[in-house]
Amino acid sequence: MPSVAVKLYSVFFKLLLKHRLQNLISVSPDHALPDPFGVSTRSDESVAAANPSFSDDGVATKDIHIDPMTSLTVRIFLPESALSSPTEPRSDRRHSAPAPESRRNSYGSENLEPYGGYAPSPKRSSRKLPVMLQFHGGGWVSGSSDSAANDFFCRRIAKVCDVIVLAVGYRLAPENRYPAAFEDGVKVLHWLGKQANLADCCKSLGGNNRRVNGGVELKKMNVQGHIVDAFGASMVEPWLAAHADPSRCVLLGVSCGGNIADYVARKAVEAGKLLEPVKVVAQVLMYPFFIGNNPTQSEIKLANSYFYDKPVSVLAWKLFLPEKEFDFDHPAANPLAHNRSGPPLKLMPPTLTVVAEHDWMRDRAIAYAEELRKVNVDSPVLEYKDAVHEFATLDMLLKTPQAQACAEDIAIWVKKYISLRGHEFSY
Repeated sequence: MPSVAVKLYSVFFKLLLKHRLQNLISVSPDHALPDPFGVSTRSDESVAAANPSFSDDGVATKDIHIDPMTSLTVRIFLPESALSSPTEPRSDRRHSAPAPESRRNSYGSENLEPYGGYAPSPKRSSRKLPVMLQFHGGGWVSGSSDSAANDFFCRRIAKVCDVIVLAVGYRLAPENRYPAAFEDGVKVLHWLGKQANLADCCKSLGGNNRRVNGGVELKKMNVQGHIVDAFGASMVEPWLAAHADPSRCVLLGVSCGGNIADYVARKAVEAGKLLEPVKVVAQVLMYPFFIGNNPTQSEIKLANSYFYDKPVSVLAWKLFLPEKEFDFDHPAANPLAHNRSGPPLKLMPPTLTVVAEHDWMRDRAIAYAEELRKVNVDSPVLEYKDAVHEFATLDMLLKTPQAQACAEDIAIWVKKYISLRGHEFSY
């Protein structure tokens, strides 16, 4: 059973969450017009400031607002291992320092971003790391890519999986109901592909002015080969251009973020080669926020379980789904609903499902994994005893041995699909 401290914290957590949800319901009528810009973080939540220099844990971070029409943002988590030469032994990576010339960029100035953070050097070879898109939890209405808890979790995942993590700050409900958060997830996937293509353009043009289409000069290219926007700002994200390999892309969703990840995976399958060079090779669903009209055994037995119990979660769904679409068998809620659209299950990417013993949502997540296995999709289930919903991502549980073990278990499985050598110990 969970400890007494966890039980007590769960009681207060549910009281506060229920109060927040009821307040949001009272001030957000269903007929209210949505705000297209929306919000991706709440002012009363603890956030961690981005640090573009490598901190003591060996991870640098930066925030990017990728869509001027909405509040959609991403926080990039870059592990220091990306600075190592591809041929450098792993044991030397953590303590390796950049070569002296890497402190100078192509302009001859210090190799720092304008805000004093890390900037890649074109003179130094570096590793290309897989990219993991991470979607936070929070019951659709709270949480953010830069919350203190999510920042800690993503730093851990970036290190143990040896990947670049893009934590997605999608728009929250009820300011933006379904399908806003799902569309934001897909938008980030396409943005990643655009970044890869822009980086390739800069590399191939090599900084020279070129004439295309019968002599028309390409305007948005400066003398260093950087594509810039109308204000002269670079459109290429330098960390991703130097270190990201989008052909090894993994989706990871936490709680309701698992629902988003599964939707994005379906859209990636539908897009196929249109997404190139991005390729989704696997997804991880951590205690996904699934529900359905026909209750499972765990939904009945554990309805009043810890943290996100079923009555509180129902309130969250009421805030997320539009009134006319409210249905627990909505495709966003039930992955096995009869009206589920998209590609057949056999085309879905390998899927790792993480569930907790004391989570009322566990049975439906397990059932989804079983259906994937029936059509020969690699879809193992990791079940953690005496664990509760969000046991590996909730602020007070992040530093428990079980949370650390979960991250390491995810890394072992994920590396089967992101390794260049084809097995999980290739790094």
